[in-house]
This record gives sequence, C-alpha cells and structure tokens, in this order.
Amino acid sequence: MNNMTASNPYRSVKNCWYVAGFSKEFEPGKLTGHKIADRVMVIWRDKSGEVTALDNRCAHKRFPLSEGRLMDDGTLECAYHGLCYDTSGTCVKIPSQPDQPIPPQAKVNKFPVIEQDGLVWVWPGDPALKDTRKPPRTPEIADTAYESIDSGPMKVPANYLLLIENLLDITHFYPLHDGNIGDEENSKIPVQYEEGEEDGNKYVMTIREVENYNQPPFLADWFVYDVVDRLHTHKMVSPAHTRVEMHNAPPGELGTDKERGYTLFHFHTPVDDRNHIWWWCVNSKADHMSGGDPNVSAAKRVAEMFPSVVAEDHWALEKQQQMFEVPDDGYSELFLKPDKALRRARQVFLQMLREQDA
Repeated sequence: MNNMTASNPYRSVKNCWYVAGFSKEFEPGKLTGHKIADRVMVIWRDKSGEVTALDNRCAHKRFPLSEGRLMDDGTLECAYHGLCYDTSGTCVKIPSQPDQPIPPQAKVNKFPVIEQDGLVWVWPGDPALKDTRKPPRTPEIADTAYESIDSGPMKVPANYLLLIENLLDITHFYPLHDGNIGDEENSKIPVQYEEGEEDGNKYVMTIREVENYNQPPFLADWFVYDVVDRLHTHKMVSPAHTRVEMHNAPPGELGTDKERGYTLFHFHTPVDDRNHIWWWCVNSKADHMSGGDPNVSAAKRVAEMFPSVVAEDHWALEKQQQMFEVPDDGYSELFLKPDKALRRARQVFLQMLREQDA
C-alpha cells in the first residue's frame, strides 16, 4: 500500500482478537492453514474438542505444518522431516536423531485461542497483552430462538479498514446499492453517533432513525412492510467485528410484536495490509417469515438475496484498494458530514497502531 507511514491507519492491528472461522469450520483432526495480520498459523481441533493455533512454520526448515498430519498421540508431524510438535508448540520427536536430546529451540510459537458463541477467535499479537481486551460477544448466533445463516469466508483484496468504513457510512447505499437495499432518500436520514468501550474494545456506532420511510425493494421483501418506522445501527465493536441491527415496523409500532428485522454480524480479519477475510452472518427471529415468500423465513430470504449486495461492496472495496497504489501527488481526501464515524474509526486504528509500534 502506498504511503505506509506511522500516520497511515490502513495497516493490520495485531493486538486484537480476530475470527479465524466459525466453530463448525474446524472439524476434529483437520489441519487448516491461515494468515492473520501477517502471522501464519496452523489451526486444528483435537479429539477432546480443544482448538490449537501454532506458528505454521516448522522450526527446522520453515515447511508449513498445515501440510503435515496429526498422529494418534495428538502430536502434529511435519511432512518434510517428521519433527513432531505437541499442542504447546514444543517439539517432542526428531526422527533423524533419536539418540540425541531435542534442542530447546525446537519449538514454534503458540497463539492464544478463545472459542465462544460459535466462533473461534485468535490473538496474533503480543500474547502478554491478550487479557487487555476480550473477543466481542455474539450470543444470538447460538440462541435457538433465532435463526443464523453465515456466508462462509470470503477473500477480499482490500485492507479491512475499508470494509469497516463501508459498513459505518451507509450513504453509499445510493448509488452503489440503488434498487436493492438503497435509495437516494436513505442518504438524507440524519445520523447520530455514539462511542464507548466494551471489554477493552473501543467502539464507534452510527444510529439512523426515520419515520414513514418507503423501504427499498429488498428490505420490503425481507421484512414484510413497504412503509415503516426504522431504527438502523452500525457498530464497530472492535477492529474484528461490526454489528448491524435493523428494526422495522409499521408507523408507530416499533418495539411491538409487529417489529421485524435482523442483526447482521460482520467479521473482518486482516490477512495483511492489502487483503482480508470477510464473513457475514444474518440473524433473525426463527418464527419470522419473509414478505417476498411467506413460506421462507426472513433469515433464509436474506441469505438468498444478500450476496448480490455483498458483490457490489466487494467490487467497490477492490477498486478503492487499487487507488492506494497510486502516489498521492497532491491528492487530498474530501470528508463529508456523514463521515464522522469513519474518521473516528481511523483514529481508533491509529491509536492501536501507535501502541503496537511502540
């Protein structure tokens, strides 16, 4: 990325809990390779159900351990020379020198892991700082009163802060999403802001409230009503997660049993400064059916139609990233009134990056 200076927020924050995947993605006994915030990892679930994350490079010749195999005793064998590691990252066997003690440097780094609410979170930064903040909670994903459907991991060739900015500033719903979830009237909805801290994570939130709003086509399809009062919030809970809530109801009926809507979880995990992995997960009450097809639940209907919206965002993020490769040469970015949350998110990133660099 061009202009990689200390004042550039488009870098990977390492001292953060990031989603490595949904719990269901980690099958017992299956090795998976990952790159999170420039740290390469091999992650697996053992027979007891515990998830382990180690540096993916064998201490001997840098061969990727994710290409190896798990042994019956639970150790991980490197496919190149057969060195075996336990779940602490310590080498416990070297086939080529069985009669000699194992060198103390025969070990690989272990990354902290927390599994909660159906997600596997990994800390790629300084392990001594892992308790300074906690992974964001997403209890609705595991709540049987709700139906949750996720996208699976999507590779996006753009810095992850660009996605966060996209999610916080929905004035791009027109024109980027015009005709599906957006229209020009959406751009005129007043924006309120809220900031704070939860479990060590600084958050930035936008709040948009509107009455007697004519819903764009997709939203009327998903949530039944053409004209609504609507409460719409976007909250960057941490660099790893943005939580979106939408509450729709006939005029005057917000907060009643006529309300329809969703929580849309976005998880954004940096691969490096130019790429990230994006998961989204739609979550609606299990007994709420869609307006477009009353035989299909709201969550399923969103999951069927939302990918076309995501494709438009993916296209925009990729195009933005390409422009970072061009020298500024006098270019100055314009900020508009609705960009307040976007700018605050950048400041949060810069603060975390300054602490990291120090």
